[in-house]
Amino acid sequence: MRDNNSIIEMARDTIKMESKTILNLSNLVTNDFAESVKLIFNSKGRVIITGIGKSAIIASKIVATLNSTGTPSVFMHAADAIHGDLGLILEDDVVICISKSGNTPEIKVLVPLIKSAKNSMIAITGNTESFLGKNADFVLNAFVEKEACPNNLAPTTSTTAQLVIGDALAVCLLNLRGFSSKDFAKYHPGGALGKKLYLRVQDMSSANEKPSVHPTASIKDVIVEISKKMLGVTAVVDNDQIVGIITDGDLRRMLSSVDDFSKLTAKDIMGKNPHCIHADAMAVDALETMENNDISQLLVEDNGKYTGVVHLHHLIKEGIL
Repeated sequence: MRDNNSIIEMARDTIKMESKTILNLSNLVTNDFAESVKLIFNSKGRVIITGIGKSAIIASKIVATLNSTGTPSVFMHAADAIHGDLGLILEDDVVICISKSGNTPEIKVLVPLIKSAKNSMIAITGNTESFLGKNADFVLNAFVEKEACPNNLAPTTSTTAQLVIGDALAVCLLNLRGFSSKDFAKYHPGGALGKKLYLRVQDMSSANEKPSVHPTASIKDVIVEISKKMLGVTAVVDNDQIVGIITDGDLRRMLSSVDDFSKLTAKDIMGKNPHCIHADAMAVDALETMENNDISQLLVEDNGKYTGVVHLHHLIKEGIL
């Protein structure tokens, strides 16, 4: 059994080896890469990505990345392709074949079939002189000097290189399409990621209580309002306009500094410059404002009128934080 230090050292060596390989990929980017990006961008069809073994797994991931960034893509397993799935490829589709060696039996069968259908074909391979490399229209060089596997057998460094090339394709296409965060949100409506991109302040504040008191309200009324609405805060409002804010912290500080508050009113203890946010602002912007000002709630306004409160707890509940 190896000790912890030796295991840590093996892990570090693996990461260093793979990072060195990734860095070297930048030296292998040629005009074929640029032409491949333009081919996909101008295509009227989809991108069909295929591979065998571990390369098939990488192909599937690249398909997912392209689909989520605006480039319609379909995964086709190379082995299944020659047993019926070749029908997935339509006339205007661009095909990307991924293979480290470029000489696997499945690839050698598949490539001529793709060429006979006159689909454009891009190769991602570590061997540009392979059967795949010589027959593809464009070749993206994924050469690796050695696998991270000590036996130089298990696909490790090579699949990482393939993945990075796929990411580079996706990012270039994303930029060419002018793909924005709003576009991204359309493809990722679920989970915390989606909510960060589309959830707005009003989506939360409209479902909350709307604590408010008049500037002349008694301290008792203030306490009742804060307790009743259970948000730890109340806006001080005059003619629908926010003029101040009172938090439960303000109440504690008042109680520690005065013995008789019977004659005090809301305007006497309110904060006069409350942090506010527009109802149409993104929820993630509300979080940033809270973090920058070390506060846990914001008053919400729309066209200058008070509309509610958004609390840090709401952001946590929605998965924004």
